[in-house]
Amino acid sequence: MEKRTLGSQGLTVSALGLGLMGMSANPGHPGMYGPADERESIATIHRALELGIDFFDTAEVYGPYINETLLGKALQGRRHRAVIATKFGFKIDPDGRIAGVNGAPSHLRSVLDASLQRLGVDHIDLWYQHRLDRSVPIEDTIGAMSDAVKSGKVRYLGLSEVGVKTLERAHAVHPISALQSEYSLWERNLENDVLAAARRLGVGIVPFSPLGRGFLTGTVQRAEELPEGDYRRSDPRYQGPNFDANQRMLAAVTAIARQKGISAGQVALAWLLHQGPDIVPIPGTKRRSYLEENAGATAVKLSAQDLQALDAAAPNGTTAGPRYSEKMMATVDR
Repeated sequence: MEKRTLGSQGLTVSALGLGLMGMSANPGHPGMYGPADERESIATIHRALELGIDFFDTAEVYGPYINETLLGKALQGRRHRAVIATKFGFKIDPDGRIAGVNGAPSHLRSVLDASLQRLGVDHIDLWYQHRLDRSVPIEDTIGAMSDAVKSGKVRYLGLSEVGVKTLERAHAVHPISALQSEYSLWERNLENDVLAAARRLGVGIVPFSPLGRGFLTGTVQRAEELPEGDYRRSDPRYQGPNFDANQRMLAAVTAIARQKGISAGQVALAWLLHQGPDIVPIPGTKRRSYLEENAGATAVKLSAQDLQALDAAAPNGTTAGPRYSEKMMATVDR
């Protein structure tokens, strides 16, 4: 598989990564995207390595905690073949619920050692602040993260869902290799100003939910028809008239997929990969069959006409419905 470089410090990863969030239950969503099976999840991670996918994305809050443990278990004897990315930044109460954010330097040091222990490794390749803590200057947070690099416990630093000013201030303290953010035909807000700023600074882009939480595959039902516990039941874009309005976008994706004899999901991922060599999507799945389908997107070539048709069907800002609830949007730094 093609390799891509994230940032100016030399972090090289497969052109497509694997998001692991759906492999574990999460606070408030025990099924998240449907039930998970540990044996199949581990087999999926192993299959990813066979396909040349070496970039694995987890976080302490996934589970919480058990997702990192799962990845560590799957990579026993295979650590040298993997690039491990994990995230910190939430307060997690004793019941495993999110109780706010915490970017204090003292907090960082304790959660870093806990993540290393769960992963069973002596260093993390890419360490992100999951969400900005507005009560702590970003310079203080990044300073503590930089200390982790100096100690050898972390190789590269990243941020998730921050805006231009935060990214610039952070990068002035220590080079930021990757910015993780939702980005897809379904969600193009990053293009307003953050994408250009990241490229000016030499920061790579790691899009999560590159398939619109499954919408762009054309295989997921509307919110009302999804089982209890599925995260998308509370997703505004999956609800009522929003779901219906977003079918126009999906129709363009499926039309190109039919022409090429591939899946709609492969078209959506290929569109992202065509947006630049500094972009590494991390579609999430917990099944080998979907992983193999996603991996096939790296070989898809879209013509200028294809790209024009997709852009016309999904202009920035036209997806019906907000991408998060008001409470969740408050955690996004833009």
